[in-house]
Amino acid sequence: MTLGDARPVGDRLRAWRRHRRLSQLELASGAGVSTRHLSFVETGRSAPSREMVLRLAEHLDVPLRDRNLLLVAAGYAPVFAETPIEEPRMDAVRAALRQVLRGHEPYPAVVVDRFWNLVDANDAAGLFMEGAPEWLLEPPLNVLRLSMHPDGMAKNILNLAEWRAHMIDRVRRHVALTADASLERLYRELRSFPGDVGEATAPPAGGEVVFPLRMRADGLDLSFFSTIATFGTPVDITVAELAIESFYPADERTGAYLRERAGG
Repeated sequence: MTLGDARPVGDRLRAWRRHRRLSQLELASGAGVSTRHLSFVETGRSAPSREMVLRLAEHLDVPLRDRNLLLVAAGYAPVFAETPIEEPRMDAVRAALRQVLRGHEPYPAVVVDRFWNLVDANDAAGLFMEGAPEWLLEPPLNVLRLSMHPDGMAKNILNLAEWRAHMIDRVRRHVALTADASLERLYRELRSFPGDVGEATAPPAGGEVVFPLRMRADGLDLSFFSTIATFGTPVDITVAELAIESFYPADERTGAYLRERAGG
Protein backbone atom coordinates (compact mmCIF):
# COMPACT_ATOMS: atom_id res chain seq x y z
CA MET A 1 0.00 0.00 0.00
CA THR A 2 1.35 3.42 -0.96
CA LEU A 3 0.26 6.24 1.29
CA GLY A 4 2.64 8.93 0.03
CA ASP A 5 0.52 9.99 -2.95
CA ALA A 6 -1.89 12.85 -3.72
CA ARG A 7 -5.03 11.32 -2.26
CA PRO A 8 -7.21 13.47 0.02
CA VAL A 9 -6.98 13.03 3.77
CA GLY A 10 -10.20 11.02 3.98
CA ASP A 11 -8.89 8.39 1.56
CA ARG A 12 -5.62 8.19 3.47
CA LEU A 13 -7.34 7.77 6.82
CA ARG A 14 -9.58 5.06 5.40
CA ALA A 15 -6.52 3.28 3.98
CA TRP A 16 -4.80 3.33 7.38
CA ARG A 17 -8.00 2.15 9.12
CA ARG A 18 -8.31 -0.78 6.75
CA HIS A 19 -4.60 -1.49 7.05
CA ARG A 20 -5.08 -1.76 10.81
CA ARG A 21 -8.15 -3.96 10.23
CA LEU A 22 -10.49 -1.67 12.16
CA SER A 23 -14.12 -0.96 11.39
CA GLN A 24 -15.41 2.60 11.41
CA LEU A 25 -17.22 1.81 14.66
CA GLU A 26 -14.05 0.49 16.31
CA LEU A 27 -11.96 3.49 15.26
CA ALA A 28 -14.67 6.01 16.16
CA SER A 29 -15.20 4.45 19.59
CA GLY A 30 -11.48 4.32 20.34
CA ALA A 31 -10.83 7.87 19.17
CA GLY A 32 -13.90 9.31 20.91
CA VAL A 33 -15.70 10.57 17.80
CA SER A 34 -19.03 9.67 16.25
CA THR A 35 -19.18 7.03 13.54
CA ARG A 36 -21.19 9.48 11.43
CA HIS A 37 -18.49 12.14 11.65
CA LEU A 38 -15.73 9.62 10.85
CA SER A 39 -17.72 8.44 7.83
CA PHE A 40 -18.10 12.03 6.64
CA VAL A 41 -14.35 12.61 7.05
CA GLU A 42 -13.45 9.48 5.08
CA THR A 43 -15.82 10.32 2.23
CA GLY A 44 -14.77 13.97 2.08
CA ARG A 45 -18.15 15.33 3.17
CA SER A 46 -16.54 16.84 6.28
CA ALA A 47 -13.13 18.49 6.64
CA PRO A 48 -11.36 17.27 9.81
CA SER A 49 -9.71 19.72 12.15
CA ARG A 50 -5.97 19.53 12.77
CA GLU A 51 -6.68 18.04 16.20
CA MET A 52 -9.00 15.42 14.68
CA VAL A 53 -6.35 14.33 12.16
CA LEU A 54 -3.78 13.93 14.94
CA ARG A 55 -6.24 12.10 17.21
CA LEU A 56 -7.18 9.59 14.53
CA ALA A 57 -3.53 9.15 13.51
CA GLU A 58 -2.56 8.50 17.13
CA HIS A 59 -5.24 5.84 17.53
CA LEU A 60 -4.23 4.24 14.22
CA ASP A 61 -0.58 4.20 15.33
CA VAL A 62 0.46 6.02 12.16
CA PRO A 63 4.24 6.67 12.00
CA LEU A 64 5.23 10.30 12.57
CA ARG A 65 6.34 10.94 8.99
CA ASP A 66 2.96 9.71 7.72
CA ARG A 67 1.14 11.87 10.26
CA ASN A 68 2.79 14.82 8.55
CA LEU A 69 1.45 13.57 5.21
CA LEU A 70 -2.05 13.33 6.67
CA LEU A 71 -1.83 16.89 7.95
CA VAL A 72 -0.64 18.23 4.61
CA ALA A 73 -3.41 16.34 2.80
CA ALA A 74 -5.91 17.99 5.16
CA GLY A 75 -4.48 21.44 4.41
CA TYR A 76 -2.39 21.89 7.57
CA ALA A 77 1.32 22.39 8.12
CA PRO A 78 3.41 19.42 9.26
CA VAL A 79 4.11 19.39 13.00
CA PHE A 80 6.85 16.76 13.28
CA ALA A 81 10.38 17.81 12.35
CA GLU A 82 12.92 15.50 10.72
CA THR A 83 16.30 16.64 11.99
CA PRO A 84 19.48 15.14 10.51
CA ILE A 85 21.35 13.22 13.19
CA GLU A 86 24.46 15.38 12.58
CA GLU A 87 22.69 18.63 13.51
CA PRO A 88 23.79 20.41 16.72
CA ARG A 89 20.28 20.16 18.19
CA MET A 90 20.75 16.37 18.10
CA ASP A 91 23.86 16.51 20.30
CA ALA A 92 22.02 15.12 23.32
CA VAL A 93 20.57 12.27 21.26
CA ARG A 94 23.96 11.35 19.80
CA ALA A 95 25.54 11.51 23.24
CA ALA A 96 22.87 9.21 24.67
CA LEU A 97 23.41 6.74 21.84
CA ARG A 98 27.17 6.74 22.31
CA GLN A 99 26.76 6.22 26.04
CA VAL A 100 24.60 3.16 25.44
CA LEU A 101 27.00 1.78 22.83
CA ARG A 102 30.09 2.29 24.97
CA GLY A 103 28.35 0.93 28.05
CA HIS A 104 27.54 -2.28 26.22
CA GLU A 105 31.18 -3.12 25.46
CA PRO A 106 32.66 -5.72 25.16
CA TYR A 107 29.43 -6.94 23.57
CA PRO A 108 28.26 -5.74 20.12
CA ALA A 109 25.63 -3.03 19.73
CA VAL A 110 24.44 -1.03 16.72
CA VAL A 111 22.12 1.91 16.06
CA VAL A 112 20.00 1.66 12.92
CA ASP A 113 17.39 3.78 11.18
CA ARG A 114 14.01 2.65 9.89
CA PHE A 115 15.63 0.85 6.93
CA TRP A 116 18.17 -0.93 9.15
CA ASN A 117 20.91 1.35 7.79
CA LEU A 118 23.79 1.67 10.25
CA VAL A 119 23.85 4.98 12.12
CA ASP A 120 26.45 4.11 14.76
CA ALA A 121 28.10 1.06 16.32
CA ASN A 122 30.51 0.20 19.09
CA ASP A 123 33.90 -1.40 18.53
CA ALA A 124 32.65 -4.89 19.39
CA ALA A 125 30.22 -4.77 16.45
CA GLY A 126 33.22 -4.95 14.16
CA LEU A 127 33.05 -8.72 14.66
CA PHE A 128 29.99 -8.83 12.41
CA MET A 129 31.74 -6.90 9.63
CA GLU A 130 34.99 -8.84 9.43
CA GLY A 131 35.57 -10.54 6.10
CA ALA A 132 32.77 -8.67 4.30
CA PRO A 133 33.63 -7.09 0.93
CA GLU A 134 34.08 -3.33 0.83
CA TRP A 135 30.98 -2.77 -1.29
CA LEU A 136 28.78 -4.27 1.44
CA LEU A 137 30.35 -1.93 4.01
CA GLU A 138 29.99 1.29 2.02
CA PRO A 139 27.53 3.85 3.43
CA PRO A 140 24.68 3.47 3.87
CA LEU A 141 25.64 0.11 5.36
CA ASN A 142 22.47 -1.94 5.67
CA VAL A 143 22.88 -4.41 8.53
CA LEU A 144 20.24 -6.82 7.19
CA ARG A 145 21.84 -6.92 3.76
CA LEU A 146 25.24 -7.43 5.41
CA SER A 147 23.96 -10.29 7.56
CA MET A 148 22.01 -12.16 4.88
CA HIS A 149 24.00 -11.62 1.69
CA PRO A 150 26.01 -14.72 0.76
CA ASP A 151 29.17 -12.58 0.54
CA GLY A 152 28.54 -11.04 3.97
CA MET A 153 27.88 -12.59 7.37
CA ALA A 154 25.76 -15.37 5.89
CA LYS A 155 28.78 -17.54 5.17
CA ASN A 156 29.63 -17.54 8.90
CA ILE A 157 26.10 -17.97 10.33
CA LEU A 158 25.55 -21.54 11.48
CA ASN A 159 21.74 -21.37 11.72
CA LEU A 160 21.33 -19.30 8.56
CA ALA A 161 17.96 -20.65 7.39
CA GLU A 162 16.31 -20.05 10.77
CA TRP A 163 18.01 -16.67 11.23
CA ARG A 164 16.99 -15.45 7.78
CA ALA A 165 13.41 -16.56 8.31
CA HIS A 166 13.33 -14.81 11.69
CA MET A 167 14.78 -11.53 10.37
CA ILE A 168 12.72 -11.50 7.17
CA ASP A 169 9.62 -11.95 9.28
CA ARG A 170 10.68 -8.91 11.34
CA VAL A 171 10.93 -6.86 8.16
CA ARG A 172 7.55 -8.16 6.99
CA ARG A 173 5.96 -7.00 10.25
CA HIS A 174 7.57 -3.55 9.88
CA VAL A 175 6.19 -3.31 6.35
CA ALA A 176 2.76 -4.19 7.72
CA LEU A 177 3.10 -1.56 10.46
CA THR A 178 4.43 1.30 8.31
CA ALA A 179 3.11 0.53 4.80
CA ASP A 180 6.48 1.87 3.59
CA ALA A 181 7.26 1.14 -0.07
CA SER A 182 11.04 1.36 0.47
CA LEU A 183 10.85 -1.18 3.27
CA GLU A 184 8.81 -3.43 1.03
CA ARG A 185 11.56 -3.26 -1.61
CA LEU A 186 14.13 -4.21 1.03
CA TYR A 187 11.89 -7.11 2.07
CA ARG A 188 11.76 -8.38 -1.52
CA GLU A 189 15.54 -8.01 -1.88
CA LEU A 190 16.24 -10.02 1.27
CA ARG A 191 13.87 -12.75 0.15
CA SER A 192 15.72 -12.96 -3.18
CA PHE A 193 18.98 -14.05 -1.57
CA PRO A 194 19.77 -17.74 -2.11
CA GLY A 195 18.74 -20.16 0.60
CA ASP A 196 15.61 -21.52 2.20
CA VAL A 197 13.66 -18.75 3.92
CA GLY A 198 10.77 -20.79 5.26
CA GLU A 199 8.44 -19.28 7.81
CA ALA A 200 9.40 -17.92 11.22
CA THR A 201 6.50 -19.55 12.98
CA ALA A 202 8.17 -22.19 15.17
CA PRO A 203 10.68 -21.63 17.98
CA PRO A 204 14.20 -22.96 17.42
CA ALA A 205 15.07 -26.40 18.69
CA GLY A 206 17.12 -26.90 21.82
CA GLY A 207 14.93 -25.32 24.48
CA GLU A 208 16.13 -21.72 23.96
CA VAL A 209 14.17 -18.94 25.63
CA VAL A 210 15.25 -16.35 23.02
CA PHE A 211 16.05 -16.73 19.33
CA PRO A 212 19.82 -17.19 18.92
CA LEU A 213 22.24 -15.98 16.29
CA ARG A 214 24.91 -18.64 15.93
CA MET A 215 28.06 -17.83 13.99
CA ARG A 216 31.61 -19.04 13.58
CA ALA A 217 34.57 -16.76 14.26
CA ASP A 218 38.23 -17.54 14.92
CA GLY A 219 37.41 -21.25 14.84
CA LEU A 220 34.79 -20.94 17.60
CA ASP A 221 31.04 -21.43 17.52
CA LEU A 222 29.53 -18.30 19.07
CA SER A 223 25.94 -17.70 20.13
CA PHE A 224 24.12 -14.39 20.69
CA PHE A 225 20.69 -13.05 21.52
CA SER A 226 19.65 -9.43 21.19
CA THR A 227 17.40 -6.74 22.62
CA ILE A 228 16.01 -3.70 20.80
CA ALA A 229 15.52 -0.28 22.40
CA THR A 230 13.85 2.85 21.03
CA PHE A 231 13.28 6.37 22.36
CA GLY A 232 10.20 6.46 24.55
CA THR A 233 8.77 9.91 23.79
CA PRO A 234 9.94 10.99 20.33
CA VAL A 235 8.47 14.05 18.62
CA ASP A 236 11.11 14.16 15.87
CA ILE A 237 10.87 11.74 12.96
CA THR A 238 14.57 10.91 12.96
CA VAL A 239 14.55 10.07 16.67
CA ALA A 240 11.32 8.07 16.37
CA GLU A 241 12.88 5.86 13.71
CA LEU A 242 16.13 5.05 15.52
CA ALA A 243 16.62 1.69 17.21
CA ILE A 244 19.48 0.28 19.28
CA GLU A 245 20.07 -3.45 18.90
CA SER A 246 22.29 -4.84 21.65
CA PHE A 247 23.74 -8.33 21.39
CA TYR A 248 24.49 -10.47 24.43
CA PRO A 249 26.42 -13.73 24.72
CA ALA A 250 24.06 -16.68 24.92
CA ASP A 251 26.72 -18.88 26.57
CA GLU A 252 29.88 -18.46 28.60
CA ARG A 253 32.17 -19.43 25.71
CA THR A 254 30.87 -16.50 23.66
CA GLY A 255 31.17 -14.12 26.60
CA ALA A 256 34.73 -15.20 27.30
CA TYR A 257 35.67 -14.79 23.65
CA LEU A 258 34.24 -11.26 23.49
CA ARG A 259 35.98 -10.20 26.70
CA GLU A 260 39.28 -11.63 25.51
CA ARG A 261 38.85 -9.99 22.13
CA ALA A 262 38.21 -6.59 23.74
CA GLY A 263 41.19 -7.00 26.05
CA GLY A 264 43.45 -7.96 23.17
